[in-house]
Amino acid sequence: MRIAVLFSGGGTTLQNLIDATRDGRLPGIEIVQALSSRRDVGGIARCEQAGVPCDVVDRRDHLEVMSHSKAVFAKLDEAKLDRLVLAGWMNRLVLPPAWLDKRVINVHPSLLPAFGGKGMYGRHVHEAVLARGCKVTGCTVHFVDNGLDTGPIIDQRVVPVEEGDSAESLAARVQAAEREALVDALRMLV
Repeated sequence: MRIAVLFSGGGTTLQNLIDATRDGRLPGIEIVQALSSRRDVGGIARCEQAGVPCDVVDRRDHLEVMSHSKAVFAKLDEAKLDRLVLAGWMNRLVLPPAWLDKRVINVHPSLLPAFGGKGMYGRHVHEAVLARGCKVTGCTVHFVDNGLDTGPIIDQRVVPVEEGDSAESLAARVQAAEREALVDALRMLV
């Protein structure tokens, strides 16, 4: 399976996938392309170190979501991909019809449908979980559609909320669950 990984930051999820393709946890999967939504992020250096081709389609160069989405897919369509993985992609992405057939997956830092949708990403999710007084949270790997965190669920992992948790301590445990869940979901899809 030929995949591309989209990211917007340090690329820790990307690195997890690179490592999993090399250490045998993801047999039959090849990362043939990576794409960043920013020029100034650490994930690009991870691609260089791993020998993964990486393009940048900077969101700041596009005034509208649709313009950015079209530029992203123009780059990706050249790679002849089987799947696309959103791994810390922090931008709205409108999928063209050819990509709406469960070819795009995302990992989200909550148990969807809870704490999904507009404004629910990264630290904001963990702060909302703590503010609500939840006893558990987790992560969801799901297919992407053109809604916000509304696509069909592939896998979920539960993470307990511990007494005295901060957004940072909770995020660290959720991210560990995300790394496992994303690898397991991709392995199921091969």
